[in-house]
Amino acid sequence: QVQLVESGGGLVQPGGSLRLSCAASGLIFSSYAMGWYRQAPGKQRELVAKITSSSNTNYANSVKGRFTISRNNAKKTVYLQMNSLKPEDTAVYYCSVSPWVDWGRGTQVTVSS
Repeated sequence: QVQLVESGGGLVQPGGSLRLSCAASGLIFSSYAMGWYRQAPGKQRELVAKITSSSNTNYANSVKGRFTISRNNAKKTVYLQMNSLKPEDTAVYYCSVSPWVDWGRGTQVTVSS
């Protein structure tokens, strides 16, 4: 059974940084693409960033140049480094694994002064 546990969310001021982590179990982690999604109140869940098993990455236009996704296969963990945070980045951030049917419970990120 796949389990994904996110951590690292919190309250940060605009312009600040956070690093999210997602620890995975129940799968051969190195074989799968991983992704971060987010859902703001009243909005649909949207893709933030993905990383393939060979560490190719892609990002939503809204976060390009500010966010970086990475993975550590030995630790079975995927990360999302978020810099230059904006109020519009406020959302619950979820980790998922290809084919995007398993999800963590999410971690809240709030960007506010």
